[in-house]
Amino acid sequence: MTAHPASAIVKPYLVFLGDVGDELYAKTAFGLRDWVPGACIGQRRLPGCAVDLGVPDMTPAQAHAAGARTLVIGVAPVGGALPGHWIPELLAALQAGLDLASGLHQKLADEPTIAEAARRFGRTLHDVRHANRSFPVGSGTKRSGKRLLTVGTDCALGKKYTALCIARELQARGIDADFRATGQTGILIAGDGVAIDAVVADFTAGAAETLSPANAAGHWDVIEGQGSLFHPGYAGVTLGLIHGSQPDALVLCHDPLRREIGGYPQFAIPSLEEALETYLRLARLTNSSARFVAVALNTSKMSAIDAAAEITATGKRLGLVCVDPIRTGVRAIVDLLQGEYEDQTATR
Repeated sequence: MTAHPASAIVKPYLVFLGDVGDELYAKTAFGLRDWVPGACIGQRRLPGCAVDLGVPDMTPAQAHAAGARTLVIGVAPVGGALPGHWIPELLAALQAGLDLASGLHQKLADEPTIAEAARRFGRTLHDVRHANRSFPVGSGTKRSGKRLLTVGTDCALGKKYTALCIARELQARGIDADFRATGQTGILIAGDGVAIDAVVADFTAGAAETLSPANAAGHWDVIEGQGSLFHPGYAGVTLGLIHGSQPDALVLCHDPLRREIGGYPQFAIPSLEEALETYLRLARLTNSSARFVAVALNTSKMSAIDAAAEITATGKRLGLVCVDPIRTGVRAIVDLLQGEYEDQTATR
């Protein structure tokens, strides 16, 4: 049995970490812990797992007894395949009374033993990466409303967190805004969205247009970025998302300590100046007025003193607002967007 949308997934969760050895591949787990913490009852780790969410370790049976109703796969192996040695653990979760939710490219429903067990135990399988609808080819037609897209110098450095922080701050100020999820973690957090990297390439831009339709003049869609134009494996999905989103505003996300593309040591991280110029040139294909409003740094592995100095120096060098969304917040970014919102609403 399968279900969609992600809003149908029953909370609370047992977050499955498998035997992942690097936090880089556990973005879903950390995203759920940070943005829906009350829904994460515990974690399930296999021998060799080097990641810890800081929540109780539990077996599926223990989690069900504690109130969990869904085991969520919180890690994403390269390529999105389901490792065979995870299957017994997933079967145990079904037997314990838990539904399963996954953001992997490989569908749970396509694994015969899992599908059969779900039927036998009356459990539901949620393959959130796979939409139950089709998308058109991108039209490039200008839409009403405002859009902000987060982009990055690499993958896994804060595009989702930045977008969530900006959307939350806009909403807190009473500004009409929506967070638009484009990956499995964002979809699990928001309960809706489109996993852009699971869309057939010809329809990526069209999916982005569908995700962020025409809206009121002062409305902001804050769109979660994916991949990076500088990533040798994932640049294509980034480009399609840029063209379909038609962003009015862009925020560049960057990790100051990262020197090479994650998992691709032969590819250096570009300079911020190169990244700004490249993104802007390509974004202006579908929105000639696209511009950068800020840089968002991920300084989580830096001391407070070093982080503050890096944020100040970067903003001064580039002539842009510069923040760390978690350390400093995004008020400075939203101050800029609020001015546009007030200008738009005043003319209605």
